[in-house]
Amino acid sequence: MSVLLVLLMFALVMTLGRLLKRRAQPSTAGPVETLPRLRPRIETKFGTDVPTGYCFHPCHTWAVDEGWQLIRVGVDRFAVNLFGKIEHIDVVGLYRWVRQGQKLMTITVAGISVDLPSPVEGALTAVNRAALENPELVTTDPFCEGWIAVIKSHCYATDQKNLMQGAMVAPWMRNSIVLLRETCSQSAALAQDGGPPLTGLLSRVSTELRNRLVKEFFLTVPVVSAQPTNQHV
Repeated sequence: MSVLLVLLMFALVMTLGRLLKRRAQPSTAGPVETLPRLRPRIETKFGTDVPTGYCFHPCHTWAVDEGWQLIRVGVDRFAVNLFGKIEHIDVVGLYRWVRQGQKLMTITVAGISVDLPSPVEGALTAVNRAALENPELVTTDPFCEGWIAVIKSHCYATDQKNLMQGAMVAPWMRNSIVLLRETCSQSAALAQDGGPPLTGLLSRVSTELRNRLVKEFFLTVPVVSAQPTNQHV
């Protein structure tokens, strides 16, 4: 009888342990889009926003660790200002595996499409449908409500070594702005008062200069876009 009681107690403890572990972990049944988003502390440096705790890919996409190997990603303020009014955003297929530096999204603006890379490697777990349906969210709030996707990454610690982070971010942003000014120094579209570059610069410059800017800051070549289909993942 005592042996049976011990077995029953053991089974009860194991069952309770599983239930507690399941409750402690985020549910995979619900949408990852509902993960709470804490608004980051933003510092304005060299005319652009720099959120604390975020890491940046050289092609101006960002990543922030949400815990449980979930990495939220998006587009930084420098890129958003360069694009101006975003017409359309396409993201690669849900649950697809993307490598660091591989195309994650395509942004259409001013009649051209520009591919932007994933800052981390992993499986695309969720997309921000609100931002895809209303790209203005990305323009107005790129580091919080305008996030693009969540990636389940098992190698974020390794990927971080290839990203701008901490004290590296502000000088890198400054260099991007200086390079932008030097590249556009002969363009009338550049702000003349020494302030930040004009928003929507890609749509204000010549095709040749636009292509140079896209190649310089996003390491890709812009493609003349077709009519948006408004189809999202």
